[in-house]
Amino acid sequence: METTEGPSRVDRDSFSEFALSFSETARSLFSAGNVTDTLVSVVELAVSTIEGCDFAGLFLIDTGVVTTPVYTDPIVVEVDTLQHQTNEGPCLDAIAHRLIFYADDLGKDLRWLHFAPQATKAGIRSVLALPISADTERGALNLYARYPSAFGVVDRAKAAILVSMASLALSVAHSHEDEERRAANLHAALSSRETIGEAMGILMERERITAQQAFDVLRRASQHLNVKLREVAQNLIDTGEDPDTGQSRPRDYGEGRSG
Repeated sequence: METTEGPSRVDRDSFSEFALSFSETARSLFSAGNVTDTLVSVVELAVSTIEGCDFAGLFLIDTGVVTTPVYTDPIVVEVDTLQHQTNEGPCLDAIAHRLIFYADDLGKDLRWLHFAPQATKAGIRSVLALPISADTERGALNLYARYPSAFGVVDRAKAAILVSMASLALSVAHSHEDEERRAANLHAALSSRETIGEAMGILMERERITAQQAFDVLRRASQHLNVKLREVAQNLIDTGEDPDTGQSRPRDYGEGRSG
């Protein structure tokens, strides 16, 4: 009688370990918070979760210029600079073609004739470059190794999953920062409106003028002093001093004064 055996204990354990690693990686990325912390988490997780990875960094395109904002070791910047200088390399190709590029052994790789020898001399033999794309972020996650053939099939699969989660986490982080920025702007606008209104009230009561005249006084002072209207209003509230409009007092307050 034939029987069909299920997955071996080793297979089950490997799958469980991979699933746990996936869950922990996602939790770390999505709890990072702001964009900068998320970027740092990406490169740190690359080194800690991908066995063949010795160093990691991020190429990002900022207003048309490729930068390396986060990295786990200065050698990343050194190798990234080589790609800038030679205008070739797996990381630049990953960004340009939106594809994963793997250099199994830079000592034998003929695709980047200027970059590969210099990177090898710097101590890097394997490179895995994966394009990353978020709503407002575009670049590549770059994994470096000292030895050839450093990234096996499992390592490359983990890297692909990591970069997918990183793209989503960055989009979430950007959205969160945008919401915080909008909330801060709204709060500032409401605060400015209240401050200006209070200053206008002081002028209206003190000088017996209309709301429009009081606002005009604050506006002229703002233009004369070259400071924001809110700052002029706040100074009036704090000191009680009349705003300096650069004009004579009768013109400031006398014209159109209410009776």
